[in-house]
Amino acid sequence: MIRVLFVCLGNICRSPMAEAYFRDLVKKKGLADQFDIDSAGIGNWHEGKPPYIGTRDKLDEAGISYEGMTARQIKHADLDAFDYIITMDHQNYQDVMTLREQAPTAKVFNYMDVVDGDLEEVPDPYHTGKFDETFELIELGAHQLLTDILKESK
Repeated sequence: MIRVLFVCLGNICRSPMAEAYFRDLVKKKGLADQFDIDSAGIGNWHEGKPPYIGTRDKLDEAGISYEGMTARQIKHADLDAFDYIITMDHQNYQDVMTLREQAPTAKVFNYMDVVDGDLEEVPDPYHTGKFDETFELIELGAHQLLTDILKESK
């Protein structure tokens, strides 16, 4: 089982969008039984809440389910439980790496590391309102991410 965790600041916009998109992609490729996919936030402000309305609207528009998804905060145990922890921006990466010092198993990297282009971070649509841009970046990276993970897991 390949375990993938997406992480953003509050776990209501970017990381649940990435979780839902990646889960849908893996399912369409017939690989759902090989993956465990989740998301978490650095903070606990939104714990227990569903994805933000802008995220839900983009996922609905794309026909991608987010059923049952609720925000949660990343835990130390996640760094040993997951094989890949993918952060949405540099601050999320630094925060996870601080946690990682105590639980060093997971491979941690920034989502934009797998996307060709000039952007280094997935912009937070909670602040920008640009859910279309965020969705496009998630879409661009998901296919390459899946290819990279499958290559590495062989």
